[in-house]
Amino acid sequence: MVPSCAEGGVLGILPGVIGVIQATEAVKLIVGQGEPLIGRLLLYNALDMSFRTLKLRRDKNCPVCGDRPTITKLIDYEAFCGLKRGEGGQTVTIPEITVYELKAKMDKKDDFLLLDVREPFENQIARIAGSRLIPIGELPNRLAELESYKDKEIVAHCKLGGRSAKAVELLLRSGFKKVWNVVGGISEWSNKIDPSVPKY
Repeated sequence: MVPSCAEGGVLGILPGVIGVIQATEAVKLIVGQGEPLIGRLLLYNALDMSFRTLKLRRDKNCPVCGDRPTITKLIDYEAFCGLKRGEGGQTVTIPEITVYELKAKMDKKDDFLLLDVREPFENQIARIAGSRLIPIGELPNRLAELESYKDKEIVAHCKLGGRSAKAVELLLRSGFKKVWNVVGGISEWSNKIDPSVPKY
């Protein structure tokens, strides 16, 4: 149920402040001047505008910098972030549909399922008429409910498109043939198609 930073949002000034501090530390290390934060943890409290540092001891069992490191190279960030690779190492793209294309399908009364993979409380705040709610966390155990759409179209949406992309990937791996992810999710629907749908 925990949303990503893209879906849940982040107070932009916080990464801004921390980013400037990181850049300062990098310059100090490059020019060999000042006292870098090596061996110390800097804590920043934006509410009362305070900083404090904690001294850290080196962990001999640390998998990165310990006596016997087990992590010796950078991870594959595409794999870490859930982007699958196909044969030859190319990234597998998730089939997508714009809110304009979704609206056109609805206006033509095409036979498809509009699948909302958000949480029930989100669905109570805002919803697209005609959508069916199956939260992303429940989807793996409720695939049988979608069997009648195995050869029909399923269009999945969430708030911004992250969770629904995972749902589309799961459905494709489960044998569903025509599955689409709504780019920008219900937020984009509210912005471009139906402003009466509340934003949250």
